[in-house]
Amino acid sequence: MATQEFTSKSATSSTTEKDVTGGGSQSTEGATTLTGRTGPSEPPATRGRTSIADVVVVKIAGMAAREIPGVHDMGGGLSRTIGAVRDRVPGGRPNVGRGVKVEVGERQTAIDLDIVVEYGVPITDVAHDVRENVIAAVERITGLEVVEVNVAINDVHLPDDDRETAAETRVE
Repeated sequence: MATQEFTSKSATSSTTEKDVTGGGSQSTEGATTLTGRTGPSEPPATRGRTSIADVVVVKIAGMAAREIPGVHDMGGGLSRTIGAVRDRVPGGRPNVGRGVKVEVGERQTAIDLDIVVEYGVPITDVAHDVRENVIAAVERITGLEVVEVNVAINDVHLPDDDRETAAETRVE
């Protein structure tokens, strides 16, 4: 089995774009790009480039994680607080990328998730299901290989938390 190289980047660095045939490369900011072959003798599906920005992987992973029963919310305490305020603003949209960090290489990606689970659900089962769903969604939609999904459980949502939130948001 061949060893695969994982090339990661930070949010401020750029990735390298490589020809799928092993040819030249060029730099792009914040996106993974696979360059196809060129020329009329090549199949149409391999002509041109495909770019996948980091934010695409973030959104796919966020949506896939939220689909799992037992996941109440995502993100750390401060990001959830800011998100709650943002969600109350008229016309504001929920941030599906909250609690998701990614490192995207040329052909692979690694994902970190911060999750709040519902009280009473088996945490290891939820983490397993989240990991499985995120990997399946990202690989199916982007074609990138997911080398790891790290799940951090930051909080447990208690049933009493809903009553406190409803009392705080009630207009008097």
